[in-house]
Amino acid sequence: MDTSNHIRLRRLHLGPRQQQPPLHHLPLRPPPYGIDFPGRVPSGRFSDGKLATDFLVSQLGIKELLPAYLDPALTDRDLLTGASFASAGTGLDDLTASEANVLTLNAQLRNFMQALQRMRSIAGQQEADRVVENALFMVAAGTNDMLYNFYGLPLRRTYSLSGYQDLLLQNLENVIRTLHSTGARRVAVVGLPPIGCMPVSVTLGSLVPSFHMLQRVCVDQQNSDSEAYNAKLKALTSRLQATLPGSRVVYVDVYTPIMDMVISPAAFGLEKTTEGCCGLGSVEMGPLCNALAPKCPDPSKYLFWDAAHPTQSTYLFLANKFRQELLPSLLV
Repeated sequence: MDTSNHIRLRRLHLGPRQQQPPLHHLPLRPPPYGIDFPGRVPSGRFSDGKLATDFLVSQLGIKELLPAYLDPALTDRDLLTGASFASAGTGLDDLTASEANVLTLNAQLRNFMQALQRMRSIAGQQEADRVVENALFMVAAGTNDMLYNFYGLPLRRTYSLSGYQDLLLQNLENVIRTLHSTGARRVAVVGLPPIGCMPVSVTLGSLVPSFHMLQRVCVDQQNSDSEAYNAKLKALTSRLQATLPGSRVVYVDVYTPIMDMVISPAAFGLEKTTEGCCGLGSVEMGPLCNALAPKCPDPSKYLFWDAAHPTQSTYLFLANKFRQELLPSLLV
């Protein structure tokens, strides 16, 4: 969902403006990131090309790409027609963001509040509030929390699995209620993918004797954990829609379509589903996915671009599914 805010955030951390390099000198994720993006250049997106939100705004005839809110080139029109406030590497748990040195969800909310004030100064309060009321808000977080804070480091093992999931969902509920208080009425909340089938999880699982030693297969327990979380999330979205006046809050299932791709790759035109296209497809992402790393000849044949992020073709499939199955109910 982050269309380059994490890069703009690095600029803010560099110190006084006079000490900063020009923005175009800051790396927007090195190649081969962006090889299928318009112009075949890195854009700050963790993929070979566009993200699902880019496809959605394009398919709706709004604009070609969803810009990052922190992009200094963001125009007034860009803001009034939609922007990304996401921060790659963050989560529903502030600890996740602090470990990755990225924006917390609350910081993203503060940015949105600032954006709302700017919108009101541009178009007037009545028009700005109308834009917010009719806008679609998409919230996607939780994977990094589980992947790094619970399974990885693990910094949150003082919680039981269920207890940590409840903590994440309480934080998510607070975010949605805050958005509602600003006038947001259409909210789509993305569930967890099958985390156990992400290339990085498959790789780490192959090293653990209790999982599948030296076998590249999904980690079943992590997938079961994702399903348990998603069941709670689905119940939460139903409860919020019932209790927040005038709201439409929907659960977006990405677990099922991604799992379908893993199980039946040929049906989706895929050849590799538990390996990334970049590098050896096992752990490469971020700085490890670079110009020196080998790359698969055709990313569209892969479910994942790097060890954790989908390819452009996967994002397109998910965007189409959302537009066909859920978007009509949000636009009523």
